[in-house]
Amino acid sequence: MNNQRLVILLLLIAYIFSPTLFTWIVNPEGAWYRPYIMWVLVIAIAYAVQARKKPS
Repeated sequence: MNNQRLVILLLLIAYIFSPTLFTWIVNPEGAWYRPYIMWVLVIAIAYAVQARKKPS
């Protein structure tokens, strides 16, 4: 149940800040690596959630 709360919270935060993040990512005057920063964060969060699960 704890992991579900974490995922719901992360989805809510992503939904709230998605317009601002999207504008920041696709800004033509921004750095080329901005989309990659977001993907690294998504992968790191997914890894952390999976690592917290107990092996069966």
